[in-house]
Amino acid sequence: QVRLVESGGGLVQAGGSLRLSCAASGSISSINTMTWYRQAPGKQRELVASSGSKGGTNYVDSVKGRFTISRDNAKNTVYLQMNSLRPEDTAVYYCNIRTPWETYWGQGTQVTVSS
Repeated sequence: QVRLVESGGGLVQAGGSLRLSCAASGSISSINTMTWYRQAPGKQRELVASSGSKGGTNYVDSVKGRFTISRDNAKNTVYLQMNSLRPEDTAVYYCNIRTPWETYWGQGTQVTVSS
């Protein structure tokens, strides 16, 4: 059974940095996209950053230039480096991994940015 384990969330002051990690354990192969989503209180879940199997990346406009997604395919792990954090980045962050056959979600990790 595949399980995604997220880590790295926490409380940080505005302007600070955090690095999220999401590691897939279990029998998983042929990973395509690895994506980070977030959901703030009272808002819909939104795509933050995605990484394709061929190296392409995509970011929501509000994080461009501040966040960087990366992946280690040998470890089935995806990272999200978040710099210059703002209070509006406060949310629960979820990782999502897709294969040709399945979609997997992490349990979420809280990121809180204080002003």
